Amino acid sequence: MPPANPENISKKKGAHMRYQPPFTVSPKAISLIAEIAALTERFAIRLEQADALRLRRANRIRTIRASLAIEGNTLTENQVTDILDGKHVVAPLREIQEVKNAIATYDLFAKINPFSQKDLLKAHGTMMLALADAPGEFRKGGVGVFADGKAIHIAPPAERVPALIGNLFDWLENADDHLLIRSCVFHYEFEFIHPFPDGNGRMGRLWQSLVLSRFHPIFQHLPVETMVHDNQWAYYEAINRSTQNTDCGVFIDFMLGEIRDSLLKHKGETFVENAKNDQVCDQATDRVILLLKALKPGEKTSFEARNRLGLRHGPTFRANYLVPALAAGLAEMTQPDSPRSPTQKYRLTDKGRALLASLKTRQASAGIQEKIQIQNRPQSNPCNA
Repeated sequence: MPPANPENISKKKGAHMRYQPPFTVSPKAISLIAEIAALTERFAIRLEQADALRLRRANRIRTIRASLAIEGNTLTENQVTDILDGKHVVAPLREIQEVKNAIATYDLFAKINPFSQKDLLKAHGTMMLALADAPGEFRKGGVGVFADGKAIHIAPPAERVPALIGNLFDWLENADDHLLIRSCVFHYEFEFIHPFPDGNGRMGRLWQSLVLSRFHPIFQHLPVETMVHDNQWAYYEAINRSTQNTDCGVFIDFMLGEIRDSLLKHKGETFVENAKNDQVCDQATDRVILLLKALKPGEKTSFEARNRLGLRHGPTFRANYLVPALAAGLAEMTQPDSPRSPTQKYRLTDKGRALLASLKTRQASAGIQEKIQIQNRPQSNPCNA
């Protein structure tokens, strides 16, 4: 967030001076707001149908899994479901704790006031319980976002955090802008300030959903985080471009597009119980399949697998290839209890090997079918040529 200056301060109804975040509302954003308003009513009708309770539960699981996966958590939807049901799950203890904390935090959703700093600290305390040194407290030192050893973003000094967050919450509650716009601006500004030592990403996404729920209650049950997870590169690119522009209009357009797309995707969905077999195909994107092939044979470090794919950018490789493969249970760590070990390697699971074998069989079958079609194709008569 840029320092407050005369252009970023507004006076409302003769009251005290208020911070005005720098942003531009584009024609695209206005169009998306209209689309979202219409789609929310359709999704609301969907949530009134007979299987709505199970659908809400399924969406909550997707939300938790997606938001944590963005931060590097490798647990699958099935494992998150098992934790929610109180079943034993074999996985890194920190990742299990992250899921338990997220479940507890989202259980508080209806009780949290999105305009309350006190509730923000309380929610962070729940989200980061046993994961951070001081859960529920603003950071006391400097933080930044790094990629490949380079600083992408250095957050404002710690001593400025309380005032910056105070100004942001004051604007959020009192601004006249559309609530959809305010939710996106808050999300961006929150990530820019980075008020906590850890957990800023998941808290920023949670808080946008809370603000959106004040626009319409359906946003308590819409898994927007899933769309963001599937478009992580574009998500971070929108944040970076907004920072470069000193205007978060790019991020507003991106997030409104994700919200619109999420509504389109889920407005007519049906709940299918025990669809674990279908998840394998859904989660095995082209990129994941390329990674599975790169891991054959034996075990590979992250660097080795990335090189085999010809990729240079580590965060892109992790977000679009490695994490989805781990989350789908198609690949696994050789040291699951030490996920950040410098000697960590990755290998195919039985599920991953079975998927590759299945794809190979399908390709062979398709080749045979194509050959049959060619052989059965009517031959042209040279005399008629």
